[in-house]
Amino acid sequence: MTRNIVVGVLALQGAFNEHFKLLRKASPEIAIGQDRNWEFVEVRTAQNLDRCDALIIPGGESTTVSLVAARSNLLEPLRDFVKQVQNFSLRRRPTWGTCAGLILLAESANRTKQGGQELIGGLDVRVNRNYFGRQTESFEAELALPFLGPKDSIGDIKPFNGIFIRAPVVEKVLPVIRGEQASERAIDETVVAPSRSPEGGMMEHVLRPVEVMATLPGRSRTFRDNVAAMGGEDEVGDIIAVKQGNVFGTSFHPELTEDARIHVWWLQQVKDMTQRQERT
Repeated sequence: MTRNIVVGVLALQGAFNEHFKLLRKASPEIAIGQDRNWEFVEVRTAQNLDRCDALIIPGGESTTVSLVAARSNLLEPLRDFVKQVQNFSLRRRPTWGTCAGLILLAESANRTKQGGQELIGGLDVRVNRNYFGRQTESFEAELALPFLGPKDSIGDIKPFNGIFIRAPVVEKVLPVIRGEQASERAIDETVVAPSRSPEGGMMEHVLRPVEVMATLPGRSRTFRDNVAAMGGEDEVGDIIAVKQGNVFGTSFHPELTEDARIHVWWLQQVKDMTQRQERT
């Protein structure tokens, strides 16, 4: 018997309603078969989460979300959902975090007081929280996102309007290891997600390395008026989107735009994973 594909949005705090709006806009573009539909649900309890095939963790305040999740007895189920590998032929269940969600999905986060932030983990990266500064330093930037496609008639992909509000960046891509990123604990003001071991303890056999999906020209290029003050241009740029297997994170807020292209792309990932699972 076929069933709907259920996508949850963590609804403890932050911009979860905005994600629902774009999911509904995107879903007609990804057909999943006759007599079968997308179903989008709010996730506030472990019972809500149990129904989900995939999950979005929205932007908001990461510390608040982690505290509410812990008080709701949801933090451990979230870690199980994101980090437990179901079997050797499948990767972790699809999860997408935006801004605060990216922080929560990181295995390591700096500029954080010990005890002030719990992480879910799932992405082998270190994030720098509030990298771009305070709320008053929020900004928008046109982003080149090659994974979106398709290209237009002259071979270009339409830029995506990235909205950055107290946004993090991926400061470092970490090695894929079995267990906790213990070496990160030695860094001041850094917290680390607890480990989750997959079946058989062979994490390195089923987890892929982190892929950098998008970068933003370094701040000295983004804010050209500040080039002199920043001490020259950063040609490498800041990592603002990463993917590791089925776990995806963006430091900006696609949900605060009217552009559903990333949601369309992500739902396609969810559909593909679900169909692979059903064939096994």
